[in-house]
Amino acid sequence: MKETLPAISRVSRSQHQGGDQKMMEKSNGVVPYRYPSWFVIFASFNMLWFLMFYFNTDAFVSSKNKVQSIMNDYVYGFVSPQPKIMVPLDSETAVPLFGEPIRDDDLVDRFGTDDSTTVSLNDQREAVRQEEVVVSQNQSKTENLPSQTELVGENVSTPKPEEPTQENETEPISDQNKNETVTIEPVSENGSETKTEYPIRENEIEPVGTKPVTGNGTKPITQGDPVTEDGIEPIVHDLNEPVPRNESESDFDQCTGKYIYMHDLPKKFNEDLLIECDTLNKWIPMCPYMVNGGLGPRLVNSQGVFPTNGGWFNTDQYMLEIIFHHRMQQYKCLTLNSSLASAIYVPFYAGFEVIRYLWDTDVPTRDAATLELVKWLTSKPEWKVLGGRDHFLVPGRTTWDFRRLSENDADWGNKLLVLPETEIMAALLVEASPWQVNDFGVPFPTYFHPSSDGEVYELQNRMRNQQRRFLFSFVGAPRPNNTKSIRNQLIEQCLGSKNCKQQDCRNKENGEKPCEDPSTVMKVFQRSVFCLEPQGDSATRRSTFDAILAGCIPVFFFPGTAYTQYTWYLPQNYTQYSVFISEDEVRDGKINIESVLQQFSQEQILAMQEEVIKLIPKVIYADPRSKLETIEDAFDIAVKGVLERVDKVRNDIRAGRNPDEPPRSGCNTWKYRLFGTEEKHDWDHFFEVPK
Repeated sequence: MKETLPAISRVSRSQHQGGDQKMMEKSNGVVPYRYPSWFVIFASFNMLWFLMFYFNTDAFVSSKNKVQSIMNDYVYGFVSPQPKIMVPLDSETAVPLFGEPIRDDDLVDRFGTDDSTTVSLNDQREAVRQEEVVVSQNQSKTENLPSQTELVGENVSTPKPEEPTQENETEPISDQNKNETVTIEPVSENGSETKTEYPIRENEIEPVGTKPVTGNGTKPITQGDPVTEDGIEPIVHDLNEPVPRNESESDFDQCTGKYIYMHDLPKKFNEDLLIECDTLNKWIPMCPYMVNGGLGPRLVNSQGVFPTNGGWFNTDQYMLEIIFHHRMQQYKCLTLNSSLASAIYVPFYAGFEVIRYLWDTDVPTRDAATLELVKWLTSKPEWKVLGGRDHFLVPGRTTWDFRRLSENDADWGNKLLVLPETEIMAALLVEASPWQVNDFGVPFPTYFHPSSDGEVYELQNRMRNQQRRFLFSFVGAPRPNNTKSIRNQLIEQCLGSKNCKQQDCRNKENGEKPCEDPSTVMKVFQRSVFCLEPQGDSATRRSTFDAILAGCIPVFFFPGTAYTQYTWYLPQNYTQYSVFISEDEVRDGKINIESVLQQFSQEQILAMQEEVIKLIPKVIYADPRSKLETIEDAFDIAVKGVLERVDKVRNDIRAGRNPDEPPRSGCNTWKYRLFGTEEKHDWDHFFEVPK
C-alpha cells in the first residue's frame, strides 16, 4: 500500500487540475464520480442474476474430473509449448534432410517463422469426433458400391493376397471384400510396435493426415525460418504427435482422384547418396549445388540480369530428383494411406546412384542398387494392387543412362528402365525415349524458382519490355568429334553475321568457364530475338528452357529436342512459339539461318514472343518452401500427367484391355503423342529405331 498510495495521489491530482475551483466544488458537496444509489442496487441485482444462471450450467454441475479436464486444457493446451529440436544446416556443403509426407494439406506458411503453435486437447478431441462422424457417413455411402472385381470384369483377375515378408510391411490390400481391414504395423524408432486397423472401402475419400506414421515411426518435418543466403534453412522436428486437421467435405473432394502415396524408401536409395556429394561426379564438384534443397546457391543481380526480388539460384541441370522430392513432400493431396492413392511415388535418386559408376565400373556394380530397389518394391502390398503400373519415379538424368541392353561392361548405363518390373512404371525424365510409352519428358531445372505468383508475373512483364539487340544468338561449344553435329556450321554462320551473338562455351586456358556463369548465359538470351537450340550431348539441352525463361524464341533443328519430348508442356502447334529448320539442310549447306529468320514480320515475332513468355510458368519449378496460388508449374503439370496415365491404365483394365499393350507404343510412340496418328510423316527418318 505504501507504494500504491502515492501513485493514486498522483493520478488524483492530474485528474482534478483546476486548483481552487475543484476544491470549492467538493466543499459544496459536489462529487462528480459518485454513482447514484439506484444504479448500485440495479448493478448488484444483475450480478446476482448472472451468478445464479452461471452456477447452474453444465461446467459446474458436472463431475470433479470434468473440471480438472478443463484446467488441463488450459495448462497444457495454451501455456506449455510443444518441444522441438532445431537441426541447423547452414553450411554450403550441408545436405538437405527430408521429412515424412505432410499430414496437413494446408500449405500456407508451411515454412513460416512461427515455431510455437500449439493445439489444445479440446481441439484434438473435437478433431477425433469430427473424423468419427465423417467415417460413419462414408461407411453408409459405400455399402452399395460394387467391388473392384465387378468394375473390372471377368477377364481380369484380382491379385491374391500374400503374407507380408517384413515386420513393418502392411497386409496386401484385397478387393474381394470391400469391408476388409488392412493392418498397418509401423515400427517406432525405439523398436516398439503399434498396430492399427483401418476398414478398406472402395471409392471412399478420407482426410489426409489422420493415419499413423509410416513404417519407420518417424514424424513429419516442419520447416521453420526462411533460407539464408548461402545455406539451407533450419529444419524443425516436431516430437509430438501431429493433430489431425478437421477438414470439410469440400476439402476431401478436392483430392478425389489426386491422392499420391510416397514410399518411405530406405535412406540408402536417396538421402545417403547426398552425404558424400563430393564423390558423385569426377569432374564437377556437386556439393555447392546441394544447398537450398537442391536449388543451389542464391544468385545476385550480376550484370543487371536478375531481378532484385529473389527467386534466382545457380541450379545444376541434374538436380530434378531432389527438387521433385521436396515438392512432393508439400503436395496438397499427399496421403499416408496407400489405399486412397491414385498413384505411388518412388523417391529413388537414380541419377545420383548411376553417375558414380558410369565410366569405369562393371555391370554388377552399376545394377546392384536397381535390383535391390526392385526387390524392395515388389515385396510391398502397394505393388500388388496394379502390379506396379500405378508407380512412378523421377530419374534426374536422360533415359539413356538407364537403358543398357546388354551385359557388356563397355556398354553405357544401368538397366533400371529395361527390367520387366520397372518398364511398366512411369519414368519422368529430362530426356525421354521417343519409342518408350512409359517415358515422359519433363523440363530441365532452370535458374528461376519463384516463391510467389508475383515473381512470375514480374519476370514475364520484364521480358515483354526487354530491349533485344541481336536477331539471333548461339550459346555453346563446338563438337569436333561428332560428325553428325551441326554446331560448327551454326558457329560459322553466327560469326559471319553482325546480327548474331555467339557465346563460346569452351573452357579457356586460364581455367575460366564462361558458360558456368548464369549471368553470362542469360544476358545473351535476354538480348536476342531468336535462340539457336541444336542437339546437345544428346537430343535435348537445358539451354532450351533458359531461352524460354528469357523470352527468346527457340530455333530447333531436330524435332526430338523439344517437340516430341515435352508434350505435356509445349503447344502441339510448334509454329506458335518456335522455328524449325531441318539439321539436314544446315549440314548440307543448303540454308542460311539469318535469311530464314529475317522473313518473319514484326507482328509475327511479337506474337511468337508472347507465346514463349506464356510458357514460362509451365517450365519452371517453384521453390518448395513456398506455394504458388494460381499458377501451375512444371511439377503440377507432371503430377497431373501421371494421374491421367494411371487413370487410363485402370480404364483399360475395366474394359478388359491389356494395359501393357496400348496401341500407341513402339517406334510410333513419339508420333502418337504429338500428332495422334500413325500415318507417314516427314520426320520419320529422324526417329528410326537404332539397330
